[in-house]
Amino acid sequence: MSETRTIEIPESVLISAQTLDDLGDWLAIHNPQFLDRMRHIRDDEDTAEKGKDLTEILKRWPIE
Repeated sequence: MSETRTIEIPESVLISAQTLDDLGDWLAIHNPQFLDRMRHIRDDEDTAEKGKDLTEILKRWPIE
């Protein structure tokens, strides 16, 4: 049986979100696994402190 997780979203976030994308963004930045993955990608791709084009990064990392 799969575990059900509940996420509490503040009323102010629900009121201020104009689109589902806004809500998705809020959920992403409050997801520890997502943040760890983004940090790992940033560290892996930018170790020489030289920015890379996002399209090049997305070719290596399947981010939706």
